[in-house]
Amino acid sequence: MSRKAQRTLLSLLAQSGILAGALVISVPALYMVSASLMNSQDFFAAQVKLLPSSLYLQNYIEVFSVFNFGNYLKNSFIVTGAVVLLNLIFTPMVGYSLAKFDFPGKTVLLLFVLATIMIPFTAILIPLFLIIRSFGWVNTYPGLVIPFAMSAFGVFLMRQFILAVPDDYIDAGRIDGASELRIYFQIVVPLIQPALITLAIVVFVASWDEFLWMLIVTTGDALRTLPVGLAKFVEQYRTRYELMMAGSVVAAAPVVLLFLAVQRRFLQGMAGLSGLK
Repeated sequence: MSRKAQRTLLSLLAQSGILAGALVISVPALYMVSASLMNSQDFFAAQVKLLPSSLYLQNYIEVFSVFNFGNYLKNSFIVTGAVVLLNLIFTPMVGYSLAKFDFPGKTVLLLFVLATIMIPFTAILIPLFLIIRSFGWVNTYPGLVIPFAMSAFGVFLMRQFILAVPDDYIDAGRIDGASELRIYFQIVVPLIQPALITLAIVVFVASWDEFLWMLIVTTGDALRTLPVGLAKFVEQYRTRYELMMAGSVVAAAPVVLLFLAVQRRFLQGMAGLSGLK
């Protein structure tokens, strides 16, 4: 077999492996969507059906009409939107200071930030709850948002991207008399837009899926977010699998739609991250 034929064969095998992996990953999600459009008869049919005999949208109507799903969805958007906004405001600023400024203790501070990534969230759960309770923030939006207002991983991500910004651009701004804030917003921020979108998606997914903290810091349905509400929904309707699938689709849809909307910029950000040294 020639070398060209070997390369072609290896390429086909690699593509087949990637396709098989994609199918393994995507089939459960696709079946979840399909099952959410089935009625009870289709779902519990003796012969397993991968597709509904007809689109049964009543499941989605019932999810919102018989359960407090709309309120959970609203709370998730409010909390996640606030968390993403705060991260986009403060995290790049910290990354900029660690990347482009020299000050005493800079290395120690960076090592401390990196060390916090290694600490499991459950290890700081009780101290964090006691702090939030001392501020009177239990069962409030600040209690849900503030603990996630900055991300150690986000600080590291922003620092690595901003390190790649040429110092000449920043020095030119200083020579022209621009303030540090003007340099940051008019020079640095436009150059790190793919990184900001990557940060926004990562933070959005983490905040949207956060369950343990949202369960602990809320005491009633008024402020509970979608993951907590979905768990309660599953507990109450554990025999209505088609409704559980519809609720899961509602919970997953915003994340999927966000990624589809900004996937090009997200991939640019990830490509930039993989090229960092």
